Amino acid sequence: MNAQTGESVVRGLICKEVIVDYLTDYLDRNLSPRHVADFERHLEACAPCRAYLNTYRQTRRLVAEVTRPAMPDEMRAIIHRYLLTQLADGRM
Repeated sequence: MNAQTGESVVRGLICKEVIVDYLTDYLDRNLSPRHVADFERHLEACAPCRAYLNTYRQTRRLVAEVTRPAMPDEMRAIIHRYLLTQLADGRM
């Protein structure tokens, strides 16, 4: 534990480095092999960072599953008529 910051220092990395500097690149597979090894060694010894990683993975998975709601057919028809009118009147 770093007495000044209150962060854990595990395997040469502090938690802030793991979370801020490496997390997204790790998940996107954009880290060098050396940084992957450092990151994974830290995770092996740091339960809070493992928990954060798992939560972050779950959040990304859920966000990826969210889809935009379908536009109702009536609204689509209204917009289509409006655009046709605008084009015919030379406003577009």
